[in-house]
Amino acid sequence: MLDVKIHNLSLKNPVLTASGTFGYGEEFSDFVDLERLGGFIVKGTTGTHREGNPYPRMAETPSGMLNAVGLQNGGVEKFCSEVYHRIKHLRTNIIVNVSGSSIEEYCSVAEQINELDHIPAIELNISCPNVKKGGMGFGTNPEMAAQVVSGVRKVYRKTLIVKLTPNVTSIVDIAKAVEGAGADSVSLINTMLGMAIDVERRRPMLSTITGGLSGPAVKPVAVRMVWQVAHAVQIPVIGLGGIASAADALEFLMAGATAIQVGTANFIDPTVTMKIVDGLEDYCKRHGINDINEIIGIV
Repeated sequence: MLDVKIHNLSLKNPVLTASGTFGYGEEFSDFVDLERLGGFIVKGTTGTHREGNPYPRMAETPSGMLNAVGLQNGGVEKFCSEVYHRIKHLRTNIIVNVSGSSIEEYCSVAEQINELDHIPAIELNISCPNVKKGGMGFGTNPEMAAQVVSGVRKVYRKTLIVKLTPNVTSIVDIAKAVEGAGADSVSLINTMLGMAIDVERRRPMLSTITGGLSGPAVKPVAVRMVWQVAHAVQIPVIGLGGIASAADALEFLMAGATAIQVGTANFIDPTVTMKIVDGLEDYCKRHGINDINEIIGIV
């Protein structure tokens, strides 16, 4: 009933978790049956260890939050030698979010992940607004985005998902560029660039001044962009941005997303993904839908 497919990736349901909000999955194992998920996307992985940005790097906003974590992670070698062996037994799709400061770093990380048998896909993060080098810089220019994807495509043989930034004039142009360069799927949207000020202290709430806005506040923008991109490319679209319920997920599916990712809502309710899976099943039963693919892109 809920099975969907992203290129060669078969998902038992369209519910994934968004990178940076779900750790390595194991952190949520007390709350979530990880094997009920269509899959989960581990936190951003780079070529070397990163401490991330200085604190404070998270701030609540009306209907959302700002973050400037800055891709804190132990690096790809630590992931391959330690983390991978702790999670590889899980019977679901484990996807690694890959980031970097240069095309060479992206390619190096992707090449190492390619050798891991139980990682069937990567999500190439060319859209992070919280790092000074690389990150969003690659994702805001069609030519640069295509260069990164083309380079990774040469060394990565499995399903290649590219995560797109909303901080552009035309997200359709970026999506078409990465499709042409060899992407098997696109995921959107990453966080929107935002800022908040502590008026009592008279200074920005984040150490980096600006950061990425996520949560319910960005959902209407995300749904619109998913709808636009789904009508412009031939590859599957994965939708994310403010999803906190089955109804939210259904909006994205009807707009053209084949699968969805749940991000900020995991911080509010660590069981939210299970509720969304249950909610999608209930919706299909109530409406006599035997295959959820029937409603994908109906708007």
